[in-house]
Amino acid sequence: MNHICLKILISGLIIFSISTLFAGCATISGRVSTGSNDQVAVKNGPPAHAPAHGYRAKYQYRYYPACSVYFDIGRKVYFYLEGEHWRIAAGLPNSLRVELGDYVVFEMDTDRPYLDYKNHRQKYPPGQLKKNKPAKWGKSK
Repeated sequence: MNHICLKILISGLIIFSISTLFAGCATISGRVSTGSNDQVAVKNGPPAHAPAHGYRAKYQYRYYPACSVYFDIGRKVYFYLEGEHWRIAAGLPNSLRVELGDYVVFEMDTDRPYLDYKNHRQKYPPGQLKKNKPAKWGKSK
């Protein structure tokens, strides 16, 4: 009788250990839905209520002034104006792809570069490249 109880106890402990092990292996997606068609990257680091102590996520973008397009270098997606709304896509419509031209590269703390579009449009007007381009300027291929 003791031998059967011991087997049941050991089996129970094994099942409990395995279930506890797998319960700790849950994964979290790197993106969250905002309720629309676009996705927002989840930022690593401290929670919003905690001090960051210098940590901030950086996103690197190419901004094409000729057609008001942003390209997120890390996520490889484009942000472009369609009417009065910003769109996000892995590729551009043919009408925009032809006109990309020169670009400026910069970093931002946000995953939505178009929030500062008015400032970028003013600072980098289309067709206003100076003869001595700063290193941050590039030419699309």
